[in-house]
Amino acid sequence: MANGAKPEPGSDEAEVRLGLLIRLLKLGSFINTPMKEGVSDPAGVGTTELRVVMALAGEGALAGHDLVGIMGMPPMNVSRALASLRERGWIEYAPDPENRRRRPMVLTEAGHEAYTKMQGNLSAVADALVGGLGPRRQQQFAAIADELIDAMADWISSRHEDMKIKR
Repeated sequence: MANGAKPEPGSDEAEVRLGLLIRLLKLGSFINTPMKEGVSDPAGVGTTELRVVMALAGEGALAGHDLVGIMGMPPMNVSRALASLRERGWIEYAPDPENRRRRPMVLTEAGHEAYTKMQGNLSAVADALVGGLGPRRQQQFAAIADELIDAMADWISSRHEDMKIKR
């Protein structure tokens, strides 16, 4: 349906879309095991803490609500991860000169060191999961993933004003 019209239920195109949705659900479920066993467990952190560390390492200073949007996770899970990482000394508050009420978090020196130590395991998991695709297919997959993330963000934000996903 090149014109954007919805396929008829039961049509071949509708079945393909349903199959893709099921594959996305599997991907979302299965990615947790290699990330947990390959990166989180060796680093001694939970997967939510790992996600927060990776987000802060990649994006810089972020407030809790920013992390909720980036990670697409419930605020309570993000809040617990932030508390755990502060307790470890891996993150700290950073001032926001434009908004004194905003409380962004940044990685501390210890947090950066921990993230650097995780790089080998992150690379090993990446190689095992997508290394066989080859550079061109990896770029194609990344572009498609970005489009899907945007579509999910639009779907969520149209239904939940309090939970915005940011890519």
